[in-house]
Amino acid sequence: MIASPPHVIDLFLQPGDHYFGDSDTRIRTLLGSCVSITMWHPKLLVGGMCHYMLPKRTQCGATLNGKYADEALQLMINEAKLIGTVPSEYQIKLFGGGNMFPHAKKQLLTHVGLKNAEAGRALLKQHNLAINAEHLGGEGHRNLFFELWSGDVWMQHNAPASQSVNNVRTG
Repeated sequence: MIASPPHVIDLFLQPGDHYFGDSDTRIRTLLGSCVSITMWHPKLLVGGMCHYMLPKRTQCGATLNGKYADEALQLMINEAKLIGTVPSEYQIKLFGGGNMFPHAKKQLLTHVGLKNAEAGRALLKQHNLAINAEHLGGEGHRNLFFELWSGDVWMQHNAPASQSVNNVRTG
């Protein structure tokens, strides 16, 4: 495990936000049906995370909006290119897409979390970006902590059906 830097910038992403930074940064978020994609460059110790809410827009917009999967990923790719890196050099991880209303039987196979997870996988494949780790679907919410100095993503999954908490680290 890599020790944290002496001064850590701790950022919290709201739905629709994205952030790209350097090795002094920890990015946190809370996911329900939303999905986060993390990108980390293991040589430069830079990367970022987005937190999108929906697979795509129903109407075209003038500027990219991080609320939508395709646009959030494009914002992240733009950040990677802006610093002179190639997106395929990054380790990619995908989290979220939980079913927040598991007792609503008619939406069990079509809930927005499932659609968000499917959109993330499809977009990463479309951009030829390999997924190094993922934790998608299920019930309940997830707390994410992404450490840019190590590339580790710490996740706490709180599933309401069993009231259990699963802590996971992806390195």
